Amino acid sequence: MFCKGKNVFFNNGCSFQDRDGIQIGDNCIIGMNVTIATLNHGLTLETRNTTYASPVTIGENVWIGSSATILPGVTLGNNSVIAAGAVVTKDVPANIVVAGVLTKVVKVIHSN
Repeated sequence: MFCKGKNVFFNNGCSFQDRDGIQIGDNCIIGMNVTIATLNHGLTLETRNTTYASPVTIGENVWIGSSATILPGVTLGNNSVIAAGAVVTKDVPANIVVAGVLTKVVKVIHSN
């Protein structure tokens, strides 16, 4: 089930693979060509044809840059920023900026 909050902006070319739920909080910005996937498969030869799903949860005030990929089971905390082109494989805490193909924390967001 796809569930979006209020005042959410989606740019062109986004792709959503929803098999176990995508939840997007209020006031989010989703950049061009962002991919959000909830479906994965095993890695071994025996399990490669077996799929499993995990929901994706996006908090409030999240900005996902263009061409970022959010993989199954990930939660993005409130006020987090995902840099353009990032591949997010693990949860991102609130108020954090992540960047890179294997994302790493690059900045903590402090409120004024």
